[in-house]
Amino acid sequence: MTIVIENAHVVTVSGGEHPGGHIVIDGDRITAVGPGPAPAAPAGGTERIDGTGCLATPGLVNTHHHLYQWASQGLAVDSTLFEWLTTLYRPWSKMDAEVVAGAASAALGWLAKSGCTTASDHHYLFPKGRGDLFAAEIDAAREVGVRFHPCRGSMDRGESQGGLPPDEVVEDLDTILAETEAAIDRYHDPSPGSMLRVAVAPCSPFTVTRDLLVGSAELARAKGVRLHTHLAETLDEEEHTAEQFGMTPTEYMDSLGWLGPDVWFAHCVHLHDTDIKRLAETRTGTAHCPSSNARLGAGIARVSRLLEEGAAVGLGVDGSASAELVPLAGEIRQAIYMQRARYGPTALTSRQALEMATLGGARCLGREDDIGTLEPGKLADIALWRVDGFHAAVADPVVAFSFGKTPPLRRLLVGGRTVVDDDTLVTVPQDEAGRRGADAHRRLMRLAQEVL
Repeated sequence: MTIVIENAHVVTVSGGEHPGGHIVIDGDRITAVGPGPAPAAPAGGTERIDGTGCLATPGLVNTHHHLYQWASQGLAVDSTLFEWLTTLYRPWSKMDAEVVAGAASAALGWLAKSGCTTASDHHYLFPKGRGDLFAAEIDAAREVGVRFHPCRGSMDRGESQGGLPPDEVVEDLDTILAETEAAIDRYHDPSPGSMLRVAVAPCSPFTVTRDLLVGSAELARAKGVRLHTHLAETLDEEEHTAEQFGMTPTEYMDSLGWLGPDVWFAHCVHLHDTDIKRLAETRTGTAHCPSSNARLGAGIARVSRLLEEGAAVGLGVDGSASAELVPLAGEIRQAIYMQRARYGPTALTSRQALEMATLGGARCLGREDDIGTLEPGKLADIALWRVDGFHAAVADPVVAFSFGKTPPLRRLLVGGRTVVDDDTLVTVPQDEAGRRGADAHRRLMRLAQEVL
């Protein structure tokens, strides 16, 4: 099947924009991008999309999320991160595969409606006897049709060992490593154009032991998969790490061999100058989550400085319970405005923020070879945004897209397959996805009633 998009303002991200440009797709790959009308396409089996009044961008890449949290939105709304976590650990301990399946369907559908074609998820709680939670979210991603990078997370350091979570929600080291290896063997697909890749992701320096961090790194590198965790999200974390290990969070992870081009961290709000330089020189990625960091009062990450140093930076929504109903495209605006609020009006441009949401995210996930830009040979992961109507009053369509209310999607393609059409999710009936999320919330609240 050939698809031709014409008359759109095409932003390649890799170097150039084409007002009134075209994109040609053959199967799951882009075969041509350029200015003006498209080259002649085969007469039969070609769909032509008129992109007049539209902005074409690479599909957005979500580098950090917690899909299960869709079922626990609106709780502990005025809490710090540590207060929020201690409130929610116990109800989360009651979730089962049915909760995760419903929450993931709704959260991934919502991401797709905000232009996301590739989503990473960090799932780190696995209550015993609650079904296969990891499989539940993978099945949901397949149904919604987004490219998926689930991270098999873990916690083994409960309160009795000086960690934050209650002992009842942590696993033992041997179980974690065995289950993580099994998840990689069962699901990870390293092939070009893969729809499913697994990462190893112990939760955070204050919820896991040194042995788990070391063992996770050894396992990931033996299996050729990526490493992910939370880092430097709050000042509380820095104080905790200094007290426990006598180092900053970044120094601690560096001492364990956790920096490198196969690693990306979530948040990185509280970084020292030496931390930033170290992340850049080791090519370690950062998932910037501006709305969640603001909602929890954690602070504003020094993204402009990370970019100046040449570090890889992507965008992430983070869990829906700390960034209720936040669209991924909306994080572009949040990133721009928060950097400018702190560092001035030149701190982050609209095109830099769009690059973070696309190519920057692809770099964090190790996918810059096949997604993140619009160019021949790349996968046909494309968002076509309507910037006509009210948005047409803004002279620059990229500014219209990124500075105000996110415009509606004309089309969202993942590997050439339509996932959103005329701003409506079509792979899963949109109302059905929303209902599943609401049902997951009600089910979790019932299961958690005894501990809330």
